[in-house]
Amino acid sequence: MTRIRSNDLDRGFSTRAVHAGQQEDPLAGAVMTPIYQTSTYVQEGLGRHKGYEYARTQNPTREALERNVASLEGGQYGFAFGSGLAATDTVLKLLSAGDHVVCGENVYGGTHRLMERVYARLGLTFTFVDSRDIRNIERAVTPATRMIYCETPTNPMMHLTDLAAVGDLTQARGLLLTVDNTFATPFFQRPLSSGADIVIHSTTKYLNGHSDMVGGVVITSRDDLAERIGFLQNGAGAVPGPMDCWLALRGIKTLPLRMRRHDENGRRIAQWLSQHRAITRIYYPGLPSHPQHDLACRQMSGFGGMISIDLGDPEKARRMAERTKIFALAESLGGVESLIGHPASMTHASVPVAMRQAMGLTDSLIRLSCGIEDADDLMADLEQALG
Repeated sequence: MTRIRSNDLDRGFSTRAVHAGQQEDPLAGAVMTPIYQTSTYVQEGLGRHKGYEYARTQNPTREALERNVASLEGGQYGFAFGSGLAATDTVLKLLSAGDHVVCGENVYGGTHRLMERVYARLGLTFTFVDSRDIRNIERAVTPATRMIYCETPTNPMMHLTDLAAVGDLTQARGLLLTVDNTFATPFFQRPLSSGADIVIHSTTKYLNGHSDMVGGVVITSRDDLAERIGFLQNGAGAVPGPMDCWLALRGIKTLPLRMRRHDENGRRIAQWLSQHRAITRIYYPGLPSHPQHDLACRQMSGFGGMISIDLGDPEKARRMAERTKIFALAESLGGVESLIGHPASMTHASVPVAMRQAMGLTDSLIRLSCGIEDADDLMADLEQALG
């Protein structure tokens, strides 16, 4: 179980991004955390070792990543996993058959699939609600409810959940609040400070930022949850390899620089798209026209580079997605390169059609992950694709 050191929370965010959780290399004093590419460790004798027995249970490279992200989130414990879904899977394993979860309806399609097609078969029940209104969450809570699960902003509709309000609700009723913070990152939003018990990230996305690894991480400050999550991490074994941990740790060192640029590009491109004749609707919390803009300003310090647009016609959406030259048509998000996607047929294809339509996730919706390229080039690329 990886707990951060007290001084890892005493420094500024950018300093922690570079240094937190990393210890001096005892062999050569390497500036970068070494990649401990090993499956096991020599023991000095029976019951005597240097704190490491087997690499599924402990790995120094993985521990450095876990401490680093925990520090950025303002948490005490971090646990790295082989993917963002493996992290979510582990959090759901905290529950037992018969338990009920209230979940925001517009979560990542893989999260919805995991809940409805895996855990529902194992005895958990789920109610999906529009979590923009705290009253919807309150009405869905039953005596069997054990967890509230939400993304904010959501993927891809950019809905926000009032974290402080939901945190008050869960603390008053003794429920767990789990927040997927992948879109905002700890640079723009820290749910633990608003009452969340658990924070999840797909490290594949903004934390790594270079589209060259897959991983996830879970953060908490509660000793009891940390003990159980640590047991599950080792007992189920969905851990990342040391190379992937090293790549994520390397990417995080530039997270503040990248997020400022993603945010700058996102704001500028969203403002331009909001006035474009080809766009029927735009979803970006940084725009004053977004219905939850005031909430975004209260609980986020920036808005990032994720934008969704509706072209009003599925054929127009298909043509746009296939015609961009800088925006690459691909799954995923949060890398330095710009990506374009069609959620209905890609990230959210497993979500039932009726549910997609009810939340406004139409076949004519396009999702943009604005990278760190020059905004003028990105807008020119979108203009030619729309034209």
